[in-house]
Amino acid sequence: MVRVSGKIRRLLVDAGLVSDEDWAAARERGGAPVATLLSQGTLTESALLSTLGAAAGVAPVDMTRMRPDPQALGLIPQDICLEHGILPLAKNGDILTIVVSDPFDVLLLDDIKRMTRCSLRTVLSHPAAIKAASDVLFDTGSKQVSDLLGEVISGELEVAVAQEQENIEAAAVSSEDAPAVKLMNLIILRGLKEKASDIHIEPGDGAMRVRYRVDGAMYEAMRPPASIGPALLSRLKIMASLDIAERFAPQDGKFQIRFENRKIDFRLSILPVVGGEKAVMRILDTGSMSLKLDSLGYEVKSLEDIKRAFSAAYGMLLLTGPTGSGKSTTLYSCIKEVATPDVNVVTVEDPVEYRMDGINQVPVNPKRGMTFAGALRSILRQDPDIVLVGEIRDTETADIAIKAALTGHLVLSTLHTNDAATTITRLVDMGIDPFMVASSLLCIGAQRLARKLCTQCRVKLDRLPTAELLSVGFLESEIDELVIYGPGPSGCARCKEGYKGRFAILETLYLEAPLKRMVIERRSAVEIKSEALRLGMLSLRRVGLLNVARGKTSLEEVLRTTLDDK
Repeated sequence: MVRVSGKIRRLLVDAGLVSDEDWAAARERGGAPVATLLSQGTLTESALLSTLGAAAGVAPVDMTRMRPDPQALGLIPQDICLEHGILPLAKNGDILTIVVSDPFDVLLLDDIKRMTRCSLRTVLSHPAAIKAASDVLFDTGSKQVSDLLGEVISGELEVAVAQEQENIEAAAVSSEDAPAVKLMNLIILRGLKEKASDIHIEPGDGAMRVRYRVDGAMYEAMRPPASIGPALLSRLKIMASLDIAERFAPQDGKFQIRFENRKIDFRLSILPVVGGEKAVMRILDTGSMSLKLDSLGYEVKSLEDIKRAFSAAYGMLLLTGPTGSGKSTTLYSCIKEVATPDVNVVTVEDPVEYRMDGINQVPVNPKRGMTFAGALRSILRQDPDIVLVGEIRDTETADIAIKAALTGHLVLSTLHTNDAATTITRLVDMGIDPFMVASSLLCIGAQRLARKLCTQCRVKLDRLPTAELLSVGFLESEIDELVIYGPGPSGCARCKEGYKGRFAILETLYLEAPLKRMVIERRSAVEIKSEALRLGMLSLRRVGLLNVARGKTSLEEVLRTTLDDK
């Protein structure tokens, strides 16, 4: 664990970069406060390094451009580097250059001097950058995996599989020292450190395959031998309180772990496939989820439309988009804005993904007769002010939700459609009267998630032909000063293939009077969208292009995640 001196906190507070409350809140979330403040956007990397560097007289460095000397690396043990967040970079005579995240830890620096018998020249970077470089240089994940796989292959587990297939599960998980337990812990830990949203464990010929979904993209992380597959799956089933003897039917469960002093929920799905069973874990990390609408990066116009809708006394706000597009996060953020002690907020969800204090959350359970429609009927007898319906899946749920919106309730929900305009025609096609739709709907938001370019390794691209830029949706007035960036050819130590993190692209259609008339007249989605654009709506494609012009993402990413407005 990297230690952070109190002097860093005082410097940042005195400089006005963070408040005491910001620091305290970051510390409560666990982990390094500086890393938390950086990930939240409360503190910027440049401000951090310039403040600490000026106070300590130490120059900041860009770790993505540093190539440590192997001879210098051997002077300080790997475990000390990882524990204290330091890295030796170069040795010139008896002068050793090391990068540190805390230049004020004089006790550590004295220890390093005695250990290496060198004078020290310190340079500065932040903990995440040093850790990313250390992981690449030391290849800690691969070493741990190879050690465990060696234990699996050379130990008794493989023999047990051949001799007693039916009972291997119990044998493999009977001890905390079992290789399957260790390997599963490593798989989960690496997924958390990679900030993965999902972990996939799949059977194969001769080897299992472990893949992570990071920022919406899948990549393979490791290939354990197939012999450990049954033990890995049984370990997961025990963690989620599932039936380890059942191998031919799908099973769903959940479990919770503690990581960096916060609780993280996992939703587990196990599916029989050719060759064995496949497991997918959805990571539900409430601690890493921002619930402030203003911090989600929406365009001003879109944000105003959303706030105008959920500030209304009654009506319906709908969010649309594919699975994994951030709809739930946006709805939870809206609820967080209006959930006060004098407001009764009730949700019905399948499943309840994030627990929120002060909110009454009802889980759907069809096996026990608790459907969306049934739960919604009961909720309306609970004197709610605001109702969140996780998803409108059928005509019955849609009908009840719209009637609730017309009878004095604010209803928030989601629907699976391509854009905001087609949501209207979808509701009508489900059998809802157009007049009811027009009367109840306040605003429809269509959302996608796009990857952000890594600011450390993004590259400026050659200028595209004007005709091509116009064809994708740029305005003629924007083209002269337009600069487009793309991902670095091979990425860097801090990102995945040139991208790091994601942001929301949000299209909002607020139903003004002209649009309500068009709904009642049963006009097509194309006509409604055309009129909405004329009234100032920012489409998904347009919002994406605005972020391309800012250098936040690539044109390729926007074209991948949004449809043409024509």
